Amino acid sequence: MITVDNKWKQLGYIDEPIPEGVDIKAEIRRMCKEKNAVIMAHYYTDGEVQDIADFIGDSLALAQKAAQTEADIIVMCGVHFMGETNKILCPDKTVLVPDLNASCSLAESCDAKEFKQFVEAHPDHTVISYVNTTAATKALTDIVVTSGNARKIVDSLPADEKIIFGPDQNLGGYINSITGRNMLLWKGACHVHERFSVEKILALKQEHPNAKILVHPECKGPVVKLADKAGSTAALLKYSQEDEATEFIVATESGILHEMQKACPDKTFIPAPPEVTEQVDANGNPVTCSCNECNYMKLITMKKLYNCLKFEWPYIEVDPEIAEKAIRPINRMLELSK
Repeated sequence: MITVDNKWKQLGYIDEPIPEGVDIKAEIRRMCKEKNAVIMAHYYTDGEVQDIADFIGDSLALAQKAAQTEADIIVMCGVHFMGETNKILCPDKTVLVPDLNASCSLAESCDAKEFKQFVEAHPDHTVISYVNTTAATKALTDIVVTSGNARKIVDSLPADEKIIFGPDQNLGGYINSITGRNMLLWKGACHVHERFSVEKILALKQEHPNAKILVHPECKGPVVKLADKAGSTAALLKYSQEDEATEFIVATESGILHEMQKACPDKTFIPAPPEVTEQVDANGNPVTCSCNECNYMKLITMKKLYNCLKFEWPYIEVDPEIAEKAIRPINRMLELSK
């Protein structure tokens, strides 16, 4: 592994200039073959990153793929907790994330020390944590879930079982509403899915009366109630492919529209707008956008991916004691998801 300059460590990524004339895509593929590396990308990353990945998916699919891969190096094009999950599942592999600054507002909304106090205050509860959490929070958990398998896993538990669900109060509230449960919810949320506007979605529906509304259950309850289909990123993608509608209003991070459009080039996909259209890009610059983007996911760029593979840094490390505790609820999720 090449020694990394301290200035890059302070940045959290390598900003080495790429020589002029280099075919970045070809070089990335060459390095993957040479280093026995696999690139995994979440649906919320930029389209060009998704296009070069060996595998794209939602959190559940990425975790399942990481557990199965025979690659020596996993490059996780997504946010930090996804890299942690991969490292926990594959402790003997090198797990890279192109920018360590790619955090997650939902994971950050659940501080492990505070969550530990919350759990200890309710010792008779089974603890379910959404996958969008740090390794330290997963270590306090009995079962990890994703938006795609949360209902199935909650339904697998006895009807009278007391449950803590964290950190996403919107997803937890949605699961309560469709299962009849009364899970105790941690008050956390995703900054992207919190921003969707009921009024603006309804205005779009007036402009496109035949459009189906697709909503991720991390959104607030009033937004979810507008949905023709509420579900995980993968579920929304599948629905858009199988449903006869030709127009869709999509209320989740707008990166998924890239894959939707690729899969259904003859259909129209309209990003649901946030309440406030003034946002910031990956560099903190103000932008006006009619879509709703995760500035953390957009930190993953082709240049950073190239340098990440070249220098095999930034790599993910997880404290062995935390990893030993966190692997149990992750494995339980994978078993219950079969």
